[in-house]
Amino acid sequence: MAGCSIRALWILNNQDTVVFSRRFPVVQKRWRLACKRENESSSNDNLGINVSPLLPTDSEFTTAFVERKKREGSARGFGIRVVQSTEGSDSWVDDPITRHIISLYINKEDEGEKYFVWPLVLHIKSPYYILILPSVEPEHLKSYERMCNRSDCGNSIGVEESLSSLLLDLPCITGSFMVAHAIGDVITGDLVEPEVIASASPSVGGLLDSLTGSIGISSISTRAKPVAAPVAVPTSSGTAVIGLATSDAPKISSRLADKDALRTFISSALPFGTPLDLNYSNISAVKVNGFSSSDLPPADLKQPAWKPYLYRGKQRILFTIHETVYASMYDRDDIPDAISVSGQVNCRAELEGLPDVSFPLTGLNTAHLEVLSFHPCAQISEHGVDKQAMMFSPPLGNFVLMRYQGLAGLGPPVKGFYQLSMVSEDEGAFLFKLRLMEGYKSPVTMEFCTLTMPFPRRRIISFDGNPSIGTISTTEHSVEWKIITSGRGITGKSIEATFPGTIKFAPKTIQRLASLSRPVHGIIAEEDSDIEPESTNNMVNIEEFLLEKMNKDLPSVDLEEPFCWQAYNYARVSFKIFGATVSGMSIDPKSITIYPSVKAPVEFSTQVSSGDYILWNTLGKCPFAATPRE
Repeated sequence: MAGCSIRALWILNNQDTVVFSRRFPVVQKRWRLACKRENESSSNDNLGINVSPLLPTDSEFTTAFVERKKREGSARGFGIRVVQSTEGSDSWVDDPITRHIISLYINKEDEGEKYFVWPLVLHIKSPYYILILPSVEPEHLKSYERMCNRSDCGNSIGVEESLSSLLLDLPCITGSFMVAHAIGDVITGDLVEPEVIASASPSVGGLLDSLTGSIGISSISTRAKPVAAPVAVPTSSGTAVIGLATSDAPKISSRLADKDALRTFISSALPFGTPLDLNYSNISAVKVNGFSSSDLPPADLKQPAWKPYLYRGKQRILFTIHETVYASMYDRDDIPDAISVSGQVNCRAELEGLPDVSFPLTGLNTAHLEVLSFHPCAQISEHGVDKQAMMFSPPLGNFVLMRYQGLAGLGPPVKGFYQLSMVSEDEGAFLFKLRLMEGYKSPVTMEFCTLTMPFPRRRIISFDGNPSIGTISTTEHSVEWKIITSGRGITGKSIEATFPGTIKFAPKTIQRLASLSRPVHGIIAEEDSDIEPESTNNMVNIEEFLLEKMNKDLPSVDLEEPFCWQAYNYARVSFKIFGATVSGMSIDPKSITIYPSVKAPVEFSTQVSSGDYILWNTLGKCPFAATPRE
């Protein structure tokens, strides 16, 4: 996180009250000097635009934040220029990133002075708003203020200043997001170590592996178990060694009420406002165990902040690629299927000393990567068409080496169609025709696959259907089809599955939500009227306006399932796959080198799970986003 310094941070609850704040005088002093130089330069050039060196008090900050929520419609804001946008506001810039990087106009209580604060990184976690103010150059602040008052909008062609190019020059924004997410995890207790999978035992090889593979059972060498996160355990001699926690994915609780714990984390993770190590486990271990003389690194080596203790014991390196597949399957000629992959490379390097590890990451061309981000310990060289070379000095314990987003290079693990036709108001006939693991070869294994048809607004009173494979279970509001059950996974082959049936619901009752049935700002629109209500400048919340317009033609809806309106029916698929990645991303254990050279076995594993994997009803309406033609 080089180049990132934090001037201040605030945490507000959902009542818009500051429950915690912290200012960093060292960074603020540098900001004051920079503002002084910039203002002197501006006065000499007769530009007349000054930058304020001040930081708001908690009450001033709260007032400005509440005013922005009213002006922008919500805490995030509109993100694009709409009728309600005012000149000088974030939405006037007409860029969706302004929903995450916001500005505030601060009214100085005692002096009546008004000044501009930007960039404030906004992260919402549970009931808390976390806002981080990094230090930027005064010229960057003035540039954004000019954008907020420009007559045109968006990143227009030919315009000298644009928000995208401005943020590209500010690496502190990325660091601020990391700080905001780390603090959010601490105050909510949502601290889970990344999972790394290791083989339970070495491969037996030979005839046994061949037999187990031929009958569809993963070989002994691939029977894996999660590796627990490390904790520092003091020994009787006072030295700290690395042991194993008893839980596979421990959660560390830290309530916001315990402000001393939060202050300790911030003081350790952000000394003098500069982020060093945001790993809560490391900071907790240092606080509990301290250091001893045996923990000191060799005199000629500099110990990084992310590795407070040196590992001692049997050496090995573990890599696990976790991927989540998201899909919207339409089975229509006019709407293409949308499939994307979000993945991360988790690592655990149990190596003595402070070695460097390097290896090439393959499969970039197949995965068609769109987003890549790396752990601060990694050094990245220029990548080729299909390879990305990297070197890193591994931290202690499990960590995320890299995150990425791309496409499904091997194709969708589950494809097919879903059709539901309502033969009457309360009775429907449906058909599923699916193909699983087409194009996937051994040793790729699908551990389980389940399909769920949710009907949150209708109560099921009878059901009839026989699938070609698997079992069926029903609840009042859903039908679940277990195509492949755990323990009976399929390896190295594809299967077809069909499921025809009928379903009957209880008589339909329309219960309009009170919050949605009232007219928008006093404008009454009848259900059968073709007159569109006019937008007004005093509308407070654009989300409420859009919900009212949708509610005009559609029955009331459970807001937790916003797409289950009338014909907006879908089925959700859940699965888990081992043995390969869907994107094509891979690591060759034989290509990994360690310096100084040491003999350490390398294990590599993969795990793919489903995210929002949706089959939309082919016979009904479905939401989709238009994409430009290539």
